[in-house]
Amino acid sequence: MPSPTSQRLLFASLLTLSMAGGLLALAIPAEAQVGARAYAPEDLWTLNTADQTRVISLEYREQSSGRNIPSDQLRFYLDQVRQSRWTFSKVKQDIAKSLGNNGGWNPGPGPGPGPQTIRCESNDGRSRVCATPWRGQSQLTKQLSSARCIAGQNWFSRAGQVTVSGGCRAEFGPGMGGPGGPGPGGQQITVQCESSDGRLRTCGSNLVGRAQLQRQLSNQRCIENSNFGLRNGSVWVNNGCRGVFLARTRGGGQGGNYTVTCSSDRDRYTTCAWDARYGSPRLIQQLSKDACREGYSWGYTARTGLWVNHGCRARFGNR
Repeated sequence: MPSPTSQRLLFASLLTLSMAGGLLALAIPAEAQVGARAYAPEDLWTLNTADQTRVISLEYREQSSGRNIPSDQLRFYLDQVRQSRWTFSKVKQDIAKSLGNNGGWNPGPGPGPGPQTIRCESNDGRSRVCATPWRGQSQLTKQLSSARCIAGQNWFSRAGQVTVSGGCRAEFGPGMGGPGGPGPGGQQITVQCESSDGRLRTCGSNLVGRAQLQRQLSNQRCIENSNFGLRNGSVWVNNGCRGVFLARTRGGGQGGNYTVTCSSDRDRYTTCAWDARYGSPRLIQQLSKDACREGYSWGYTARTGLWVNHGCRARFGNR
């Protein structure tokens, strides 16, 4: 039978080994202790960016046998969580799909066959020029950055290229009319149209084809043929949709019959999109009972564009 001294020494040795094992367990990262499983709530957008990055990166490592997630793929998922409310399950499914595609990753097909979209990103606010596989002008199809992408301010289009700056990151596609541009039927223009107080409103005139949403301005989602579209030569919006739309004029060129209808609803100051390629606007037809006087109830500057106020509603055209 062991002596009391031997029993005390044995107990002390076991206690030392137990404490060492506990310290070793503490030294191992918690994620490794649980088999490196990525646990996260379904609503990832409730987490801060650091935690979103951690769980998405960990899930990718789990599915890829230890590989790190590519930076552009991680950035794509963070954008989708923030802007499109992707759940954790959705991210996991997309990671599995990307790894099943021979280890490659594609954020999704464009709106049709062929090279229909490109991604152009202003990282750290720097200007970047991106070549396009189509020859003509481009249009913004999906904003990816928290910084708002505004045509003519932090993104620009010319034949065969897109330039972004000021933190704008987005996907772009060919302008209306296909890869060659708007085509011989007319000029591609932008029309800003806003359904204030949820009411129906029409903007622009002499337009053909269909209106394409270039930039949404409202919290209410703009859905074609539901709360916006093009009919009778004008863009229409309803039920709170506010946006900037791409449309095509009917025939002619910059010397054609380009007009924009602008309304000061409830006597409020309102701006309307005017294509600067047509020069400065002039009042063609007053549509309101309130007088439209230049400099008082309507005007135009390159910075603010065409504006109306004090109840003026009128049709404006190029000089």
